[in-house]
Amino acid sequence: MGIVREILLRGSESRWLADQLTRRRFTRRAVERFLPGEDLNAALDATAGLEQRGIPTILTLLGEHVSQAAEAEAAARHYLEVLARVSELKLDSDISLKPTQLGIDLDLDGTYERYKTLIRRAGELGRTVAIDMEESSYVDRTIDLYRRLRADHPNVVLCLQAYLYRTASDLAVLLPIAPHIRLVKGAYNEPATLAFHRKRDVDANFLKLADTLLEELSKGTGVQLFLGTHDPRMIYEICRRAEELKVPKDAFEFQLLYGIQRELQTRLADDGYRVRVLISYGDAWFPWYMRRLAERPANILFLLRNLFAA
Repeated sequence: MGIVREILLRGSESRWLADQLTRRRFTRRAVERFLPGEDLNAALDATAGLEQRGIPTILTLLGEHVSQAAEAEAAARHYLEVLARVSELKLDSDISLKPTQLGIDLDLDGTYERYKTLIRRAGELGRTVAIDMEESSYVDRTIDLYRRLRADHPNVVLCLQAYLYRTASDLAVLLPIAPHIRLVKGAYNEPATLAFHRKRDVDANFLKLADTLLEELSKGTGVQLFLGTHDPRMIYEICRRAEELKVPKDAFEFQLLYGIQRELQTRLADDGYRVRVLISYGDAWFPWYMRRLAERPANILFLLRNLFAA
């Protein structure tokens, strides 16, 4: 499966492949399992459906690596609209966005100002903003961005990736500021010099990092923990460890992708754990979808079934 994962991650970077597959009806039908639609209205409709099951959401507009400041400003304005619509509809939805979507390749200070505007408005509405983590080349800038924002705003979350060797040391440096951390496995094409490539090694590091954060929760240091995994085995191990440390069920949150492990989402919520579903939308879905396939190559079977049914 390691070779399949690498092929998929390389494919996610191919503009030619994106152009070929995004025009195919079978590809779009397969993507619908994980993507409720390409516009905000579709995402809000999906959010309302999940709230009927007692599950809140995070909304993220797909798109990354903008090349002009005007594109970054447009993305920021879109997220202000998201916050307004969520407030108007009284939905329990936070937002999550990538630094390259807000222009970190162009201007770090400009990116900081765009995030600050969004975080301030989200705070006024009782909402949280998550800063996604992208390729390893962005880690230092993203952490610096988070530290600046965290100094004045409690409602900002930083994503850390378990597949990077450096993440344990990054977390150790962040712990004194009581960070709010979304822990994920990671889904970019990184060299073996920087990241674990075997699933079992990524899983082991994820659990190790989760354990560190659960211990901080047990001490009441102000750390917050959001766990991005769909693996039932790992989820149950985290629940077991939390119980062992006497960490309440509502002291941390599981965050799962739309369309994945729906029964598990409901079961965790029914058992008293905090659960939130990440809903992605937008027309820039190809690289995101390929990375989702790479995270769980078994999803290729779903894609192939749609291919032969087309």
